[in-house]
Amino acid sequence: MLHRTKTHSRRQMLKLTAGAALATPFLSTRAAAQTVELSMLAWYGHAEPDIVGAFEEANNVKFIPKYYTGGDNMLGLIAQSPAGTYDLVLSDAEYVQQLNAAGYIEELDPADYHFDDFYPEFQKFPGHWQDDKLYSVITRFGFLGVAHNTDVISEAEAASYNVLMDGRLTGKVGHFDWYLPNLGQVSLWNGNASPYDIDDAAWSQVMERTMAMRAQVGGYFDYGGTFSSLNDGQMLAFAGIGDWITGTLEKNGAKVKTTIPEEGGLQWTESFSIGKGTRNYDMARKWIQWVTSAEGQAKSADMAAYPALIPNRKGWDVLNATNPAEAKRQNMVLGEYNAMDMIREGRIQYRQLPIQQPLEDWNDFWSDYKGS
Repeated sequence: MLHRTKTHSRRQMLKLTAGAALATPFLSTRAAAQTVELSMLAWYGHAEPDIVGAFEEANNVKFIPKYYTGGDNMLGLIAQSPAGTYDLVLSDAEYVQQLNAAGYIEELDPADYHFDDFYPEFQKFPGHWQDDKLYSVITRFGFLGVAHNTDVISEAEAASYNVLMDGRLTGKVGHFDWYLPNLGQVSLWNGNASPYDIDDAAWSQVMERTMAMRAQVGGYFDYGGTFSSLNDGQMLAFAGIGDWITGTLEKNGAKVKTTIPEEGGLQWTESFSIGKGTRNYDMARKWIQWVTSAEGQAKSADMAAYPALIPNRKGWDVLNATNPAEAKRQNMVLGEYNAMDMIREGRIQYRQLPIQQPLEDWNDFWSDYKGS
C-alpha cells in the first residue's frame, strides 16, 4: 500500500511537472504580449497616432495622454496627482526647474540620449540641468512673433509690433490667453533686450503699453479658439503665438503667417522628463530616445497638431530628405539662411519666467488687463 501510494504520488508529480512545462511558454507568451501603458502629461498632439503610432506598434505600448494648455495648468495637474501618475511629462523649458524643485521628475543619464547629434545651442540647454545633472531632454522649439492675416497685413507691416495698433485691426487683435508670451513680446516691443529680466520701472512701462492695446483686442483664446478665430477671419492678428498655430493653418490653405518683428521674437521650447515614481522608467527612456532620434525628430517637426523646429542636426537631414517642402516652410534648409542663424544673430530670446518680479505680479496683471 505504501509502495502504491508513493508510485501514485510520483505519477502525479510527473503530470504536474509536465503540465507546468507546457504552461510556461504559454504564460511567457502572454506576459510578453501584455501591452505597456505609458501615461503622458503633455500639450495636445504629442500622444496622437501620427507621432506615437510607429513606436506603439514596434514596442507593444499604448500611450494614455492627459493634455493641458499652459505651464501653470500643467503644474496644477501634476501637483494634484500621486507620484507615478505620469510616466512622461512634457513641459516648456521655463517650468523644468519648478518640476525638479518640487520633486516631480526623475534624474536622467545624459549618455542615454542623442546630444552629440544636437546643435551646440541645445546640448546643455539652460534649466534642463541642475548641478550638472540632467532632468529633461529638449525635443522641439519654435518662435513667437506677430501672427497675421496676409490678405490684410503684409509681412513688411508685421515686421514691427507697432502693427498691433493699426486702425484696421481695432477689435481684431487676439491674444493667446497666457501671460508669459504676451507680456514678453510687449517687453521686446519696449526695447528690453532681455524681456523677462527687467527692473520695476521697465515692468511699469510694459504694463502701460499693454493697457494701451486694450481697445485693439477682440478676445483672449485657448488653442482651439486661436486656431478657429484666425482661420475664419474673426481675428486678423494675434499676439503671443507663432508658427505652431499659423503653420498648421497655412499648410491647409489659410492666408495667415507668423512674422518675427524687428524688435525680436521669443523662443518656446518643449522637453520630455520622466515622472517621479514611474513604474515604466525603461520604456519612458526608450520613448525619449526615439523622439529625439533623427527619425523621431523629423516626425515631430511635422506633427499634425502643430509643427515645430527641432534641435537634432541629423533630424534636419532626414526632414530635408523626406519632406523638403516643410523643411523650407519652417526655415530648416541647410546651406541657406535658416532658423539657427536667427538665434545666433540674437533676434530670438528665450521665453522665461520673470526674474526681477514675482511670477504672481505678471499673472495678476494679466488677469486685471483681461478684466479691464
